[in-house]
Amino acid sequence: MKGNEAIARAMIASGTDGYFGYPITPQSEVMETLMAEKPWETTGMVVLQAESELASINMVYGGAATGKKVATSSSSPGISLMCEGLTYIAGAEIPCVVMNAMRGGPGLGTIQPAQSDYFQSTKGGGHGDYQLYVMAPASVQEMYDFVFDAWDIAFKYRNPVLILTDGAIGQCMEKCYTRDYIPRWTEEERRQHAPWGCWGKPATRDHNIITSLELESSRQEVFNQKLQKKYAQMKEEDVRYEMLNCEDADYVFVAYGTSSRICMKSMELARAKGLKVGLLRPITLFPFPTKQVAELAKKVKGMLCVEMSAGQMIEDVKLAANCQIPIEHYGRFGGIIPTPEEVLEALEEKIIK
Repeated sequence: MKGNEAIARAMIASGTDGYFGYPITPQSEVMETLMAEKPWETTGMVVLQAESELASINMVYGGAATGKKVATSSSSPGISLMCEGLTYIAGAEIPCVVMNAMRGGPGLGTIQPAQSDYFQSTKGGGHGDYQLYVMAPASVQEMYDFVFDAWDIAFKYRNPVLILTDGAIGQCMEKCYTRDYIPRWTEEERRQHAPWGCWGKPATRDHNIITSLELESSRQEVFNQKLQKKYAQMKEEDVRYEMLNCEDADYVFVAYGTSSRICMKSMELARAKGLKVGLLRPITLFPFPTKQVAELAKKVKGMLCVEMSAGQMIEDVKLAANCQIPIEHYGRFGGIIPTPEEVLEALEEKIIK
């Protein structure tokens, strides 16, 4: 199945209660698949096309505030429109899942794949000191599996989770192993998993208000300190990454998503030429595998960050490596995917020389 179809099917299978979205290329198949599957007839899941991205993210806000599993998806300019709602959701500490199939920008740009939303995704996007938990799948299988993982993380931290992919993985077609359906939570289970939710006030419960508004500065500061502790916990407990051939590597590619797939072939080509090259693939972009980059920087001679952008992730790599070794960027942008040969040539020219 396509990556976008995998996301949709995983939403149904993972017990999602509601999806509110708006069509935009190259992720429209998410909603199209949900509409074709008609989960409201089987699981009771609500699927609704909103009138805009602004409406859809605020529908997510409202539904998720009741403790339901509520999700949406979009592509770059659509996510930009959702950023205000995302910072409200983060400020109200509500779990939800959002998927962004990145396309080339800025502006409306092109519908072809890119990775130029890294800053938007990992540095907030909206206003205020908040973070999204960001997962970057590199295959259709991971597009499917990460939905299940995203719900676990979202409710663990009461925080929005962003599955950051792109048009290439969303549109490519691969074999995908599906899972048994997880039933949607009953009302009793929902109250157990989300005791903070807005689901009525029995006599035994105090008033509970879901909001991101706090007009008293001292209390807002305390709340922000609480958020920072939560983000620090993410960095300690839920960093994900993959290392390939890094044990004996002299040089390392650092890449995620589609770029990491290209780099896997580049690594094979390099080793065929006698060059000891490895690959570090960040799976979570926030929290970033900072410790792993720092450890590798003590062992290798150089790193090449490969991104389908003008260079964004490279800032986090350089900060982690602390200037111990040469770190360069190679990328194509505007919707162009680099070839494995181009990536290897960039490594030889920029790092090995």
